[in-house]
Amino acid sequence: MEGKLTHVDASGDARMVDVGDKDSTRRVAIAETRVELSSGTYALLVGGVLPKGDALGTAKVAGILAAKSTHQLIPMCHPLPLSYVDVRFEPDEASSSIRIEAEARTTGRTGVEMEALTAAQVAALTIYDMCKAVQKDIVISGCRLLHKRGGKSGDYDAP
Repeated sequence: MEGKLTHVDASGDARMVDVGDKDSTRRVAIAETRVELSSGTYALLVGGVLPKGDALGTAKVAGILAAKSTHQLIPMCHPLPLSYVDVRFEPDEASSSIRIEAEARTTGRTGVEMEALTAAQVAALTIYDMCKAVQKDIVISGCRLLHKRGGKSGDYDAP
């Protein structure tokens, strides 16, 4: 759905959207991103033997904390009482990559897409940070919203 920009006022200045009159509804969003590694780094990561320690465990916690802090990072995001956040990993040996899926939920007046996207990206950045001692050319790619449910703009499922 395309429409007018909601974070810009009539003068073109940035503004936070007033959600005070919106109904509180159940909101869910799922986002994904991918971390592409060399086969050697991938083996160290999934084997749990990176010099900096448990990258996936650390990335999961980092992603959850990031979702909870999204309003402090993205200027026009509202602080949300998140009811659930999870960060899941799918290692893919064939491509030496880790697919990250982040899910955020709340019951509120605005969606949780930004929280899910932030969780996925910060988890990816944490994997990068924990692997950079053994590989400098790590690629983070394909960050996107996969699913959203709830709210005035309707549901969305990525093609």
